[in-house]
Amino acid sequence: MPDWKKEIRERLAGLRLAPTREAEIVEELAQYLEDCYEELLANGTTQEDAWRATLTGLDGLNESDLLTRELSKVERPVTQEPVVFGARGARSTNMVRDLLRDLRFGIRILFKSKGFTIVTVLSLALGIGANTALFSVVDAVLLKTLPVKEPERLVLFEWQAGRPFRVNGMSGTSNVPALPGTRALSLFRYEVFERMNQARVAAPDSPLTDFFAFAPIRELTAVVDQQAEIIKGQAVSGGYHVGLGVQLSLGRGITDQDDKPGGAPVVVLSHQFWQERFGANPAVIGKPLKLNKQSFTIIGVTPPAFTGTLQVDYHPAVTIPLASEPLLKGENSNLGTAETPGVWWLNLMGRLKPGATYEQARDSLNGTFQTAALEVRPPPRKASEPAQLDPKDYPRLIVESGSRGMLDIRREYSSTIYGLFIVVALVLLIACANVANLLLARAALRGSEISVRLAVGAGRWRLIRQLLTESVLLAALGGAVGVLFAFWGKTALVALTNKDTGLLPSGVDISLNWRVLAFTLVVSLLTGVLFGLVPAWRSTRLDLAAALKQSRRTTSAVSRLSKGLIVAQVALSLLLLVGAGLFIRTLYNLQRVNLGFNQENLLLFTLQPEQSGYKDERLLQFYQQLFAQLDHQPGVRAATFGKVALIADDNWFHDFLLPGETEKTAVEHDTMRQVVRENYFATMEIPLLRGRGFTAQDDQRAPKVAIVSQTFAHKFFPNDDVLGQHVTIIDNTNEVEIVGVVADTKYRSQREEIQPLLYTPWQQEGAAIGEMHFALRSTGEPTALAATVRQVVRGLDSNLPVTDITTQSARAQLTLGREQLYACLLGFFGGLALLLAAIGLSGVLAYSVAQRTNEMGIRMALGAQAANVLRLVIWQGMRLVLLGLAVGAVTGYGLKRLLGSQYFGEDAWQRQMAEQLYGVNGTDPLTFFVIAALLALVALFACWLPARKAAQVDPLEALRYE
Repeated sequence: MPDWKKEIRERLAGLRLAPTREAEIVEELAQYLEDCYEELLANGTTQEDAWRATLTGLDGLNESDLLTRELSKVERPVTQEPVVFGARGARSTNMVRDLLRDLRFGIRILFKSKGFTIVTVLSLALGIGANTALFSVVDAVLLKTLPVKEPERLVLFEWQAGRPFRVNGMSGTSNVPALPGTRALSLFRYEVFERMNQARVAAPDSPLTDFFAFAPIRELTAVVDQQAEIIKGQAVSGGYHVGLGVQLSLGRGITDQDDKPGGAPVVVLSHQFWQERFGANPAVIGKPLKLNKQSFTIIGVTPPAFTGTLQVDYHPAVTIPLASEPLLKGENSNLGTAETPGVWWLNLMGRLKPGATYEQARDSLNGTFQTAALEVRPPPRKASEPAQLDPKDYPRLIVESGSRGMLDIRREYSSTIYGLFIVVALVLLIACANVANLLLARAALRGSEISVRLAVGAGRWRLIRQLLTESVLLAALGGAVGVLFAFWGKTALVALTNKDTGLLPSGVDISLNWRVLAFTLVVSLLTGVLFGLVPAWRSTRLDLAAALKQSRRTTSAVSRLSKGLIVAQVALSLLLLVGAGLFIRTLYNLQRVNLGFNQENLLLFTLQPEQSGYKDERLLQFYQQLFAQLDHQPGVRAATFGKVALIADDNWFHDFLLPGETEKTAVEHDTMRQVVRENYFATMEIPLLRGRGFTAQDDQRAPKVAIVSQTFAHKFFPNDDVLGQHVTIIDNTNEVEIVGVVADTKYRSQREEIQPLLYTPWQQEGAAIGEMHFALRSTGEPTALAATVRQVVRGLDSNLPVTDITTQSARAQLTLGREQLYACLLGFFGGLALLLAAIGLSGVLAYSVAQRTNEMGIRMALGAQAANVLRLVIWQGMRLVLLGLAVGAVTGYGLKRLLGSQYFGEDAWQRQMAEQLYGVNGTDPLTFFVIAALLALVALFACWLPARKAAQVDPLEALRYE
C-alpha cells in the first residue's frame, strides 16, 4: 500500500502551514489519492502505472501549481513563537494576543446576532445609565470635596451635651446625630469662638495652623445699578480665605484687619454674582456696593468653582467680615447687643498641621470650649432646673472631616438619595438577571459549537474566558450607551431640582466627572462578570459523548437557574411597583388633606421693608399705605398678610404661661405663632367659631389681645372657657387676652398634625413686624395680579424688591414635591423593571417552546388540542410568576419590619425613607393586590405570546423539525 501521506507532506513543506491545518489537508488529500489509485486498479491498470498516474497529480504541488497557488492565498503561514522558560514577557505577550483574538471573535459573534445584542445592550444601558445619573447626584451632594488647597486637612467642629445643658438661642441649620439623652449642634456663639481662637494662638504646639468661623446671612437687599434684589450672604472671620487656601480671581480675601470693630465695611463677591450683576468687569475692585442701605467696598471676587463652605444648598453671593454683621442686622444682630446676648450661630472649621489628627485638634480645644460654653449658659428659668450641671452633661467637642464643608443638609438629603440609589440598583439587578437568562438560552443554542471545541482540545477555562469576554464586551457597550442615557437623566434630575421637589439641594453642580465615569466603568465590568460568569460556567459543563450525539429533537426544559432568575425578577419588580403604588396613594392622601382654609384664588408674595431701613412707626405707615392701594385694585377681593407663610415648611413658635403661672414654676408650654392683619381670617376663609375677630382698633394703644385655634383651646383649657383668659408670651413678656377662637388650620405642611396656634394683631407686634407674607384673594386668575402688585410696590418704593410671587395652590404643591418625585421615579423604574421582567419571561418561554417543537408536534399528533398546548406553556410561566409574587410579598413584609425596628436609629436614612408614607401602611393589602394583579396580567400577556406560537405548530412540520 503506497504511503500517500509521506508524499503529500514532502510537497507541502514549503507552504509552512500550521500543524493542525497541515494534518487536515494531508488527511483529505491522502483519502482522495487513495480513491484515485483504487479506481485505476479497478479499471485494469497495473500497480506501477496506477502509482505513476496518481503521483502525476502531486507533481505540480510546487509554487507554480494551481492548487499550491490557491492554497497560498487562503492559508497563512504561522510563525511559531518560541517560548523561553523563565522569561516573564512570553506569557504576558500571549495573553494580550489571546485577549485581542477573544475580542475580535466576540465582536463577530455579537454582530452575527444583532437582535440579541441590541436587546441586551439596551437593557444594560438603562440600568447602568440610571445608576450613573444617580451616582452623579451622590457625588455632587454627598462626596464632592471643596475646591480648596488640601481639603483633607480641614477639620469641622461640632459639639454635643446632655439635655439639661441650655443655650440662649440659635440661628441657622443644625442637624447633627445625637445619642439618646443628648443634644448635638454644629453652631457656636461668637464669644466661644473667640476664646477657642485665643487658646489656639497661645498654644505653641497647637495641631491647627488656622481656625476660622463663618455663618449665613440669608437675606440681604442689594442695590446694583439702581435695581434692588434679595440675595444670600455670609459673614466670616478674618482668617477664612487664608485658612481655606482660596486663591481669589480678583483682589484679595477678608483678613484679620478687616474683621475688627470699627473697621471699614468690605465685601467679597462670588464669581457668579460678579458675572451676572457686574458683567465680569475687572474694574469692580474698589467700587461701592449697597447692602441693606449700608455701603460696602468691593475688595475681591472668588474663583468660579468656589461657592463657600456652608450647607450644600447655600451659595452666598457676598461675603463680609463678622464685625460688619451688626451694620446689616442692627438690633437683630446675632453677635448680640448691650441689652441682649448673642446666639449660637457660627460654624467653626480649622486646618490641621501636616501629620496632625482630628482627635488632637479636638483635645487641644475641648477644655477651652467647655469653660466658655458653661460661662455663657443662661441661668435656670425654672425652679426645677439645677443651677449646676452634672459633669456627664457638660458640652464636649466633636470633630468631622471638613473636606466637604458643612454636613447638616447633606445628612438630610442622604435618605432620599440613598433610597433612590437602591431603587436604580435593583433595576440594574433585574436587567442583569434578564441578560443572564438570555445568555443561558443562547448558550444552550451554542451547545453543539462548545461541544465540538471541547472535543478537539479546547480547554474549559479558555472557553469560559471567551464567553466572559463576550459578556464584558456587552456590558461595555451597555455602559457606553448608558453614559448617553445618564446625560439625559442628569438633565432631567436638574430640571426636577429646579422645581423645588426636594430631591436635590438647589444650585448643586451635577456633572459627569472622572469619578462618575470611573464608577460607570467599574459597574460595567462588574456587571459583565456578574451576568456572564454563571452562564459561561454552565455552558462548559457538558458531557461530550451525550452532547455530540444530542439531537435538536430532544426535549429541553428550562433550567433551574433560569427559573430562579425569573422568580427574582418578578419579586424585585413587585417591590418596586408596590413602592410606587404606596407613594401614589401617599400623594393622593396628601392632596386631599383639609388645610382649614380656602387655598383657591390666592396670590402670595413677600416683602422685607426692614432691610431697606423701614422700622417702628415708619414701617407701620408703609404697610398702611400699601394696603390702602391694594384693597382697591381691580380684581382684588381682599388683601391681607401674616408673619408666617402657610404650607411653606416654615414655622414660628414661642413658650407661654397660662394664667397664674410663673416662669420658674410653670410646666413648659409652647404654641405656634402667627401675626396677622385684622381681615386675615375673612380673607383666608378661616371660620370664626366663638368670640370676635381683630379690628383696626386693635393697635398699640389698645389692650393686647389674641385669638387662638380650636386645638389651643382644647389642649390648654379643656375644662374652662378660653374666652377672657390671659396668657403671657415669654419671649416678649406680653400678656394677651384671648378674645376669639377660630377653626384649626394646617400650618407648616400637609403632613403635620394640627398644632395649637395663637394669633396676635399686627399693629400690636411692633418688634415682630418686618418680613411679611401677603395674600390677595382675587376674583379671577390670581397670577394676573402679579404685575399690579409690582407696580403698586414700585410706586411706594422703587428699591423694595417683591419676592416669592406665586399662588397658594402652587406653594402647597411645592411642599409635596418630594412625594410627587418618589411616585414618578418609582413608577418609572417599577414600570421599567416590569418590562424587563416580561421580556425575560417571554424570552425564556420562547426558547423553551423552540426547543420543545418536536414534543409539541407529538402531543398534537396524539390528539392534544391547541388550548391544551396553550394552557401548558402559560402555566409553565405563570407558576414562576406566582412564586415570584410570593417571594416579593415575603421580602416586602420583612423589609417593612426591619425598617420599623430598633435596628436603625431614628436619624438613620433607612428609617427616614420608610417614614415618608402618609395615610397608608407599608404592608397595605389593597396596594399589594392591585400591583400583584397588574404584574400578573402583564406576565400573562408575556406568557401568551410564546404559548400562542406553540399552539400554532403544524404536527407534520414539527415531527420533521431538526
